[in-house]
Amino acid sequence: MYFCTMRLALLLLATSLLFISCDDNEENNNGMKKIVVTTNIIYDAVEFIAGEKNEVIGLMGAGVDPHLYKASQKDVLKLSSADMLVYNGLHLEGKMIDILEKMKRTTTVIAVSDGVDELSIIRSDEFATPDPHIWFDAMIWKQAITYFTDELIKWDPSNASHYFERKEKYLLELDQLNIYAKELLSEVHHSQRVLITAHDAFSYFGRAYDIEVYGLQGISTMSEFGLKDVSELVTFIIDRKIKAVFVESSVSEKALKSVIEGCEKQGHEVKIGGMLYSDAMGKRDGPEGTYKGMFSYNISTISKGLK
Repeated sequence: MYFCTMRLALLLLATSLLFISCDDNEENNNGMKKIVVTTNIIYDAVEFIAGEKNEVIGLMGAGVDPHLYKASQKDVLKLSSADMLVYNGLHLEGKMIDILEKMKRTTTVIAVSDGVDELSIIRSDEFATPDPHIWFDAMIWKQAITYFTDELIKWDPSNASHYFERKEKYLLELDQLNIYAKELLSEVHHSQRVLITAHDAFSYFGRAYDIEVYGLQGISTMSEFGLKDVSELVTFIIDRKIKAVFVESSVSEKALKSVIEGCEKQGHEVKIGGMLYSDAMGKRDGPEGTYKGMFSYNISTISKGLK
């Protein structure tokens, strides 16, 4: 009799826990669909436009290099529960390509770069893949965000008006950032309008805002560089009398420090003009944790560093 009573009690306890668990899941999800996003730069736009109607989950945080990023076991679990996946494309998330391709079989997968005019994409015979850093031209980023919103509305037409309204607000901010960039950078003398960074992430930025851009590495941090690359950059800096180079939040400073040392050995002083956000924004609760904050910070830092 005692054992029967205990078994009944345990059964009732297990049943009650099951119902509590189910209730908690419903409360946490609020019936919302899950949108998983790769980079925190894309997360900013997706959360702003779709966040009130969906649960938006970001994989990569502040300071994370998407070129080198590998999905963890926790990430795989997030991806497997996603109703939609949004990523940059153009091989930015190079080590996640296999996962992204597999997800297309069962999940709505959107590459925001698919919405960019093909003629706007920067390509070079030097690199096998196109330049993926499209967010550094605010007008090209408008194309990407518009495309995402159009696809979002097809996926969830019941909230179309909400998504459209939020998108329009986001695009207005991009227009304002574009004007701000042109005004502030116009104050830099043409002889000093040269941006040197660890890897070539700012070509779209340079083309949009009339800045020469040179990166020690290629368009991906997976690219190798050698003594010849360092030597050639040192010569370029000295010949052009460049005053500053810029480090990046998601890339090691080691490479550029070797360039600075090389310049110093030849009697040319060059400083670090500041730290730029390239492949990732700042922490979410900080001023550079939004696209607007990150972009504004970069413009201000570049303008001050080059003067």
